[in-house]
Amino acid sequence: MNTRLTRHESAFCLIANRWGHRQWVRRYFAAVSRLGDGVAWYSLMALIVLTDGVAGVAASAHMAATGATALLLYRGLKRWTKRPRPFAADRRIRPLVRPLDEFSFPSGHTLHAVSFTLVALAHYPVLAWLLIPFSASIAASRVVLGLHYPSDVLAATGIGVALASSSILLGQMPLPY
Repeated sequence: MNTRLTRHESAFCLIANRWGHRQWVRRYFAAVSRLGDGVAWYSLMALIVLTDGVAGVAASAHMAATGATALLLYRGLKRWTKRPRPFAADRRIRPLVRPLDEFSFPSGHTLHAVSFTLVALAHYPVLAWLLIPFSASIAASRVVLGLHYPSDVLAATGIGVALASSSILLGQMPLPY
């Protein structure tokens, strides 16, 4: 897949990846990426349950169901597209953390960050100041760390918005009894 877009994306990835070789940049994005593996989201769900009782259980269950759907979506898309990661396609790009799987499209971290953030904000809008910058950092980390192309992150953002929006709308529908 040596299209013009891929060449431009590879060039962008190389610049971002070189920026990530600075120790403080690598540490920040590696930490954000690690938290985005699930630690932050599971901790948030537990905190919501502890602080908001039954309403927190409902919000956390909503986040968990959306997250499970996101997992199925991104795994299926990765198996279908089989897009190589930037570091596998361009040896000048170095992975600055170990990838969780083989393929690049879409970014599972970004898809989960966006969908979890939007569902959480539907229940607790006050968390926007924390979750929006955190999710943006997760998305940026994927390119800086050499694991994803910008289009992987953008597509995952779109999928995450669509998934969360659908989930929120379904959650607002009255039960049929």
